[in-house]
Amino acid sequence: MIKITDQYFWNVVFLLFFTLLVVMGAIILETEARVKLSELTLTDFVLITLATWRLTRLFVYDALTKFFREQFWDVVKVGKGYDLEKPKFGPRRTLADLLSCPWCVSTWAAASVIFFYLLTPYALYPVLILAVSAVATFFQLTSNVIGHKAEQLKRENEV
Repeated sequence: MIKITDQYFWNVVFLLFFTLLVVMGAIILETEARVKLSELTLTDFVLITLATWRLTRLFVYDALTKFFREQFWDVVKVGKGYDLEKPKFGPRRTLADLLSCPWCVSTWAAASVIFFYLLTPYALYPVLILAVSAVATFFQLTSNVIGHKAEQLKRENEV
């Protein structure tokens, strides 16, 4: 059963806003880009991809940006304490949904990284930092999985 809500309105508003930003960015890059899109090398694409991945993890999962994500959640009283829940409707609900969706944030992050990477040479430094951090994050996540599997096998063999 499809439930029609006013939330669709806010989703469309943010979609149109994102589309407008991408179109404006493309117009700016058409005349102001330091590097044309057609001149990007494989190294550039790898750096942009890794930076986008890391920026996405930063805004969706990392504790460092939790304060930002929580601005779009409601505080509700639960027993003697408090908890956070997504608003029922409105623009804050759309932003809460957006910031909890890695696929959604990665689209915004990719647009931002590409725009600044093509626009100014100074973007190379934060992109490089994010890309190296992405590789380090990948190694850390991989070692966590390997360690978890090794611990599981050890417990199974002890039983």
